[in-house]
Amino acid sequence: MIRRRTELHRSPVGDVGVEDVVLPNGITTSLLVLRHPGAAAVLPLHTDGTVTLLHQHRHAAGGTLIEIPAGKLDDQEDPLECARRELAEEAGLEGELRLLTRIHPAPAFADEVISIYLAEHLRPVPSAHEADEVITVMRVPLAEAIQWARNGRITDAKTLVALLLIAR
Repeated sequence: MIRRRTELHRSPVGDVGVEDVVLPNGITTSLLVLRHPGAAAVLPLHTDGTVTLLHQHRHAAGGTLIEIPAGKLDDQEDPLECARRELAEEAGLEGELRLLTRIHPAPAFADEVISIYLAEHLRPVPSAHEADEVITVMRVPLAEAIQWARNGRITDAKTLVALLLIAR
């Protein structure tokens, strides 16, 4: 139960604050919490058994990661619509999407939920990378991407979950 929240910083990513809470065991404590609008991610699976992945620069992670297309929900946006938008903008694709799962990527300090979709029956569309996105699109065999997930080449949590959920 939240007794009080003191907002420390408001940003486009979310709002950071200190929350005075009563835990289920009765202990009262203060926790730093990021209130996040949520996100959507999508694994594009082509009919030839390849997947589209992104090499994306992530400053906070210290370099470039291999990821699936993903993005933050805008203004109460439906996660499915966000997934469609990000698939087009980042990977230059559209297709039929179905929900694989929802995850809490950092539950110790954030309320963010990422809805992860599988995209199939893909068609090319124009991409539209934002100015602050440094992205290279690549297409690799699904088996190779799953191997990258298993051997540590892929470290992004949402991408690991998506690949391992569809591993055959």
